[in-house]
Amino acid sequence: MKLFTKTLLAAVALSFAAAPMAQAQTYGHDRKPGYSSSWKKHNANKRHHWRQGERFSDWKRRPAVRDYHRYGLRKPARGQQWVKVDNSYLLMSIATGIILGVNAAR
Repeated sequence: MKLFTKTLLAAVALSFAAAPMAQAQTYGHDRKPGYSSSWKKHNANKRHHWRQGERFSDWKRRPAVRDYHRYGLRKPARGQQWVKVDNSYLLMSIATGIILGVNAAR
């Protein structure tokens, strides 16, 4: 019984001594400054494909297109307006922010 107790105490003492060593790891912090992962650059080029019926909540921050004939767009009905987002013109409902039409910019 004494041998079992001594072995158990030695195992517990060894686990307390080894625990800090297992946590002292660097997770990629030893890289040179200026190098970054490539996933950030990849996500920056991702564009949204707009569809009719989607809600675009950020449309009020974009200026309305007033000279729609210049860009080959039809006249918006009452309560609608054209907004340029990325490389697309979106026909938005002013009251709800729902996309009613999508045209590619030239």
